[in-house]
Amino acid sequence: MAGLEAVRSAVQAGLVRRASDGAGTGLGVDRVLPVLPELSRVLPGRGLRRGSTIAVATGRSAWPAGGSSLVLALLAEASRSGSWCAVVGVPTFGAVAATEVGIALDRLVLVPNPGPEWPTVVAALIDGVDVVVTSVPTAISPPIASRLAARVRQRGSVLVPYGRWDGADVTLRVVRGMWEGLGQGRGRLRCRQLEIVVQGRGAAVRPKEITVWMPSASGGFGGAGTPMSGRSGLGAARPALTLVTAVDEAV
Repeated sequence: MAGLEAVRSAVQAGLVRRASDGAGTGLGVDRVLPVLPELSRVLPGRGLRRGSTIAVATGRSAWPAGGSSLVLALLAEASRSGSWCAVVGVPTFGAVAATEVGIALDRLVLVPNPGPEWPTVVAALIDGVDVVVTSVPTAISPPIASRLAARVRQRGSVLVPYGRWDGADVTLRVVRGMWEGLGQGRGRLRCRQLEIVVQGRGAAVRPKEITVWMPSASGGFGGAGTPMSGRSGLGAARPALTLVTAVDEAV
């Protein structure tokens, strides 16, 4: 109940704005929230379409060290452009990693432990923010998933389940990940290559695959063949590093 009461209090106090407030004017003139250029090439509408459910798959078939980075990348551009985001059910969320990819912490709502009221907490956040990321409980029932998806369509927000979510409009899955930077027993991890498969319904029914680097020379995502510049040069600019275990465990 603590998580639910915190969300309700924030919405009632006007600390976060409703996602649907801009659905027809202002921010809502564009029904698609922006994403990083590398991801825009494989998403329907080239971004996060309001009213849609975009899942990031986890588990045995998803690369365990890459799904969390992909979630951060999905949020980065929308957050940087002024949208409010929320992360539910991820107590190990990495604020440092989020900042490094451009997520504005002053427009981020965190509910680490929603408890048994998880569906109600997520529904309240759908009413109040633009993009809601949530870990998916193992025991979620199809009716609850359907009701939340319907609420997203009604309110004009975007739901990003982190885990298995049947019926998502689009599902992104990291199928391979590879770190760069380590030599023969020495060196340091500098960047990671991720291979991502995107598939969904309608315009996204045909699978698409992209290869990206994180971080790129700019500190965010980069296209295939564009790892962080100067990774073998001593004088090259180096973005801040994130502890490997924190990246692996955090969204």
